[in-house]
Amino acid sequence: MPTKNIKVRIEKLREAINHHRYLYHVLDRQEISDAALDSLKHELSQLEKQYPQYVTPDSPTQRIGGKPLEKFPKVRHKIRQWSFDDAFTEEEIREFDERIKRMLKKDLGRDAVTDYMAELKIDGFKIVLTYEKGLLQTAATRGDGETGEDVTQNVKTIESVPLKLEKEASVVVEGEIWMSRKEFERLNLEQKKKNLPPFANPRNAAAGSIRQLDPAIAASRRLDCYIYDLSFADFQFPETQEKELGVLKESGFKVNKNHKYCGNIDAVIAYWKDWQKKKDKEDFWIDGVVVKLNNRDWQERLGYTGKSPRFAIAFKFPAEQAATIVEDVTVQVGRAGTLTPVAQLKPTPVAGSVISRATLHNYNQIQKLGLKIGDTVIIQKAGDVIPEVVQVLKELRTGKEKDFQMPKVCPMCGGPLVQEAGSPIIRCANKNCSIRLRRQLYYFTSKKAMNVEGLGPKILDALLDNGLIRDAADIYDLKEGDIEPLERFGEKSAKNLISSINLRRKISLSRFLTALGIEHVGEETAELLAERAKSVKNLSDMSLETLQEIEGIGPKVAQSVYDWFRDRHNHDFLERLLERITIEIPQPSPLIKDSRIKDKSFVLTGTLKTMSRDKAKEEIRLRGGDVKESVSKNTDFVVAGEDPGSKYDKAKELGVEIITEEEFLELLVPSP
Repeated sequence: MPTKNIKVRIEKLREAINHHRYLYHVLDRQEISDAALDSLKHELSQLEKQYPQYVTPDSPTQRIGGKPLEKFPKVRHKIRQWSFDDAFTEEEIREFDERIKRMLKKDLGRDAVTDYMAELKIDGFKIVLTYEKGLLQTAATRGDGETGEDVTQNVKTIESVPLKLEKEASVVVEGEIWMSRKEFERLNLEQKKKNLPPFANPRNAAAGSIRQLDPAIAASRRLDCYIYDLSFADFQFPETQEKELGVLKESGFKVNKNHKYCGNIDAVIAYWKDWQKKKDKEDFWIDGVVVKLNNRDWQERLGYTGKSPRFAIAFKFPAEQAATIVEDVTVQVGRAGTLTPVAQLKPTPVAGSVISRATLHNYNQIQKLGLKIGDTVIIQKAGDVIPEVVQVLKELRTGKEKDFQMPKVCPMCGGPLVQEAGSPIIRCANKNCSIRLRRQLYYFTSKKAMNVEGLGPKILDALLDNGLIRDAADIYDLKEGDIEPLERFGEKSAKNLISSINLRRKISLSRFLTALGIEHVGEETAELLAERAKSVKNLSDMSLETLQEIEGIGPKVAQSVYDWFRDRHNHDFLERLLERITIEIPQPSPLIKDSRIKDKSFVLTGTLKTMSRDKAKEEIRLRGGDVKESVSKNTDFVVAGEDPGSKYDKAKELGVEIITEEEFLELLVPSP
């Protein structure tokens, strides 16, 4: 076949494949069988392999052609991305309608008759698609509203997303990527066969699929996509939201057919009630109805708040609820010193997550609920909101339930509490209290201490501020469902964090003592204490005199350690912590046998090229050597890296042997 004819054949094949894609995914019609369509795709693929000069970015063959990425590049949105405010009751949606009427009357100078478009709120993963002259340029996640991640290669694998529009228009559209219930079941069956944990729900499965660095994985998940908003266009916008959905469909996008024009707010409520009954019959998950003012000009007039459109709202279905038992009520101290009572629950699944904690907000709320420790309660998880207790089932009481009272002093520092007149908020008056707690937690999880990967200051702040932890022991009680609702968390990141925490349930005694943050006890001192005591109990039982007899432990350090273990608060904390982690019994390192540096003491100064200072210390200790922080006449070697400090001068003054990094590395090699 002549080259010219080859090019024409390729173009015709693309047109035919795109036509049948549009019929199937957008219009729910099928003119040829799946097998016939597959044969057309196969022919196109073979021709493009043979004639790569005719391959174009919008070819159907490019849907699954991207190479795995190292990371997702950032992309700045052309149009700011917003999130919807929520309404959960008929009263709230009527308030939304009245608010719109008041704002329009003020702007128009007259009463306005409001009508709406009601669309199903698909419980999926938001995507922003940008087209230039009809061709897909980028597919991006929402991100922070200003900047998202470029996931174009993965989104190209979704057949319902057109790579080329019917017209050569430049547009930005927004939509929802979702996974069918059937595909969700298939995927979890596959996970089970691979001995991998199942996905909690289709939303997280869809989000996790789009955020895979390998497009082939996204392609294997059989995702789908509905487009619901035209946020930018190089042509005149339709006059109404209803017409906008029609334009999207005509352009080649898949639009959910279940949207409905509502002449007033009563019709919206009726639609909402109707879909509460029907939602579970669809192949996609639905968590509510999006209500948008139909008149586009009025939308423009109302505009946006700092985070949400004034003309639209998410009318959520009643939140998923479950009954469980309040095993305890603890009090958390937040960043500003606010005391928040938190119900410690018997773990129970709610909305696809296992929940073990729920906020009680303040003591007034506890009194309003009439809650007691031991009560059976109903907890509610609404969207991304932190779970809360909404009702006490008093008829299930046994008489063994206990009243809860707020503490008289700060539970963290013992400082005085204050409460403003007329406010339910109780705060710790000690301004240093929460700062001290946070610093202790930051240190506890740091590399020098427990080394919990991924649990840095920002995440610890979020856990504290949301009442999920009060001290380090609580970290080991966290479950995925507690973390998922937090901002920037999802199923995968929650699993990763819990996995990191569980990896640090076993720890050496020296690291554990370091993590406790006892005043004047750093890594080196912790090593000395661990070597002498051998266990936490032995150390806690030591007298002040015994502690002072340990070589390298001065009176100030001994007093600090002695006092720490005799503080009642520390004793209770330590007891809880030791119930959750295991102190490893040190095993003799096999490197000691032929070590050249056994029983030798080292001081490190300057920067090493081949390893970090922490790594160098570890290598010395594995070989039976000792690491000191300061140089004395008893020091055997000072290892001098680049730009050595005052320790180098001290070693010269005392006549201590100074070795280079190369000489140090030679000493690490076993004796022949």
